[in-house]
Amino acid sequence: MSESKRIKTALVSVYHKEGLDEIITKLHEEGVEFLSTGGTRQFIESLGYPCKAVEDLTTYPSILGGRVKTLHPKIFGGILCRRGLEQDLQQIEKYEIPEIDLVIVDLYPFEATVASGASEADIIEKIDIGGISLIRAAAKNYNDVIIVASQAQYKPLLDMLMEHGATSSLEERRWMAKEAFAVSSHYDSAIFNYFDAGEGSAFRCSVNSQKQLRYGENPHQKGYFYGNLEAMFDQIHGKEISYNNLLDINAAVDLIDEFDDLTFAILKHNNACGLASRSTVLDAWKDALAGDPVSAFGGVLITNGVVDKEAAEEINKIFFEVIIAPDYDVDALEILGQKKNRIILVRKEAKLPKKQFRALLNGVLVQDKDTNIETVADLKTVTDKAPTPEEVEDMLFANKIVKNSKSNAIVLAKGKQLLASGVGQTSRVDALKQAIEKAKSFGFDLNGAVMASDAFFPFPDCVEIADKEGITAVIQPGGSVKDDLSFAYCNEHGMAMVTTGIRHFKH
Repeated sequence: MSESKRIKTALVSVYHKEGLDEIITKLHEEGVEFLSTGGTRQFIESLGYPCKAVEDLTTYPSILGGRVKTLHPKIFGGILCRRGLEQDLQQIEKYEIPEIDLVIVDLYPFEATVASGASEADIIEKIDIGGISLIRAAAKNYNDVIIVASQAQYKPLLDMLMEHGATSSLEERRWMAKEAFAVSSHYDSAIFNYFDAGEGSAFRCSVNSQKQLRYGENPHQKGYFYGNLEAMFDQIHGKEISYNNLLDINAAVDLIDEFDDLTFAILKHNNACGLASRSTVLDAWKDALAGDPVSAFGGVLITNGVVDKEAAEEINKIFFEVIIAPDYDVDALEILGQKKNRIILVRKEAKLPKKQFRALLNGVLVQDKDTNIETVADLKTVTDKAPTPEEVEDMLFANKIVKNSKSNAIVLAKGKQLLASGVGQTSRVDALKQAIEKAKSFGFDLNGAVMASDAFFPFPDCVEIADKEGITAVIQPGGSVKDDLSFAYCNEHGMAMVTTGIRHFKH
């Protein structure tokens, strides 16, 4: 598997020329001849090296506004010729086709053009034809040809040239071909998704930048992350982020993004076990921790405020895996960095996907991300007693938490503080009982608290239990055929209830 091939002729036609000069210089030193088009040819000649024009070889000029330049048998024959097949060698000799041993090409920036908001005409012109064809041809014939399909592959090629000159092994050519097909498949997926315009007629998702994790959800499982974490976070301290860390970090980001007020949240196994909105990070932390100081052990912490020294001193008193914030004071970092493995992340502005998907059975489930954040305008009072402004504020607060909790879920809150939640239960009654027991175990008074449910109440049993504990207001989606029973109970016992019309199941 180490058959060596000599590079004699290179076809170079690229959009991105940064970093190309070193490669061209090294190839010239090795006696490689160049074949190129337009601007790339001018670039090579500006370095002082001779370069033959593609038009001189094909005897055809670049036509149709540059849409057709390299699409010619003398180009593709030189790339696709199988050097070990006598019939191929006879044909290229007959038609005076030179062998092309190295192809360096990249593609028009289609995705960047779409992201810029350009017109459809400009976007269509960024659909590369010649480039993608050259990539596929050279990658197909990796037994004889090296393909460099993007600027990201300039360095591997240069490293190869510096190591053993203008030669390549079969292993190197096959690896380059694999990378080239990754480029072409990603490009075609982006084009399809543009034309599909969100219709979902087929599932095409392509993500580059693979990161191998220590393991998956459990040590016996392999795990990978595909994406650019560096665009979203600066990790300034701690051990490598794990698969399970990433699940919790994702849940933490989804949750904190619900809140405009300064808020601190503590999560464990993707659910909030403590959360409070306060005027300072220190106070928000203290009241979030009070919600469940036991579950907070080994949790993931997130805030939308800058962590200062006073807050860091308190936070540092417990063991936790990850902390995420938009920034930290220098002296806060000195305190939080005392634990070697503690992961400290600075969150940056990054655009998040609007679709969610997961593989299951023999296919993939895809859905729109749940971006609904209910406001006062979305609430419908369905009882004789209307909630107070304070209750409305707490219900909206609790509704954000229950939306980001595993179903079946119930959240109890008061004074913009999570008192307790029941999550992942097989019945809503069990979820409520779990929340009540938990709140009481940490000394919370439920009188005047509010209750949020991620789905409607098919029976009034949860409302009855909540009433007996002193809970005064309830927020739920509504929509049960037996809603009137819950409404009637609230009216009879002086409770306030609002509905939103939107369920927030989360599995």
